[in-house]
Amino acid sequence: MASLGKVVSELEKGDIPLEKAVELYGEGVRLSAICKKQLSEAKIKITEADGENPPRK
Repeated sequence: MASLGKVVSELEKGDIPLEKAVELYGEGVRLSAICKKQLSEAKIKITEADGENPPRK
């Protein structure tokens, strides 16, 4: 996640050559997909844990 933040910061500066910006954009897309996968896996684990321990009334 920190790596994705660095990519975003570099792109937001706007003072990098176009070729480097395209490269960073591709890296950002790749890192974003990894983060999305990790979030999805965490959501599944939380959902499964909630199913094992239903809330008490």
